[in-house]
Amino acid sequence: MENFLIPQSSFDTPLGLYIHVPFCATRCGYCDFNTYTPGELGSASSPDQWQAALDGELAMAARQLSPVRPVSTIFVGGGTPSLLGAAGLGQVLTSVRKYFDIADGAEVTTESNPESTSPEFFAGIAAAGFNRVSLGMQSAASHVLAVLDRTHTPGRAVTAAREAREAGIEHVNLDLIYGTPGERDEDLALSLDAVLEAGVDHVSAYALIVEDGTALARRVRRGELPAPDDDVLASRYEMIDTRLAAAGMRWYEVSNWAKPDVANAECRHNLGYWDSADWWGAGPGAHSHVAGVRWWNHKHPAKYAAAVAAGDLPVAGSEELTSEDRHTERVMLTVRRSSGLPLGELDPGEQARARQTIADGLTELVGDDLVLTSRGRLLADGVVRNLLAG
Repeated sequence: MENFLIPQSSFDTPLGLYIHVPFCATRCGYCDFNTYTPGELGSASSPDQWQAALDGELAMAARQLSPVRPVSTIFVGGGTPSLLGAAGLGQVLTSVRKYFDIADGAEVTTESNPESTSPEFFAGIAAAGFNRVSLGMQSAASHVLAVLDRTHTPGRAVTAAREAREAGIEHVNLDLIYGTPGERDEDLALSLDAVLEAGVDHVSAYALIVEDGTALARRVRRGELPAPDDDVLASRYEMIDTRLAAAGMRWYEVSNWAKPDVANAECRHNLGYWDSADWWGAGPGAHSHVAGVRWWNHKHPAKYAAAVAAGDLPVAGSEELTSEDRHTERVMLTVRRSSGLPLGELDPGEQARARQTIADGLTELVGDDLVLTSRGRLLADGVVRNLLAG
């Protein structure tokens, strides 16, 4: 995008980097992320071309950000970053270090598919500087993985989590998806057994969403699979929360749990998103936010790389958040956290509606903060809609 200017921010505002790796070996049926298989890309793009374009975008980012600050968090997501191998992920951090200072104690995360990891992989990324890994487990039941078109074997995620810790990775997250058609209570119980056996310090659990345009949506539309049932999803969430809480993990955001006795177990990069800090999203389709301005890159890797090669920021579009936008996002993101939303940030009408959610048993006041109850977490989106309904 021509004539796009990055706004000036404050040196005290934390800065994160998100780096998008758009490559996947196969496409999972439920996924609508900006990812591409080798067959979809053909000769239009390659990991080497992506690496070169990423380096170019990071160089432009360092020149345009004002002030330049040490990076406090780095998150490499996708896609399947582990397909780059330890050497490729190390090169990503080499590019970051070339243009940015990385703060002491920074959180440096990569997502990984359990099937494309090994003890050597984890040793390599630990040596490169990664200290957190997020593994896409989804389920420990083979028939559930089959519905999701996941290719890893059910036990591989647990083994990978152990390998990561043994390699010196400080923090390990396992991602679960619940509510998949055909999933039974005993399947989820098996998955939770596996998560706790793995000894990780962080768990993310997401209800399956049938996204338009995906293979899963087409199967549901044809009647081959039932759509997820809201009552079943609620029951499964309660099952997850009960089991993780009994094992000493605590929710800090509706879909995220961490061990409270482990320093920095919560994902600091995500906390930056939820706190409306600054982050630069590099790579095809990545989104950025600096000082109330949001922008996003060209989605296709070839178009993204061509823009960078021409010396342009690969920006496809942007928006400046109004004060109303910022307030809406603040409510949406903060209500979902265990720390809650300060009641004083709401206007009189919103405060009146907040008191009704308290009367309905969906929220409670903890000090001056509005916090979701266990029942409220099941209806978090509805609570947000009610608060902002004026």
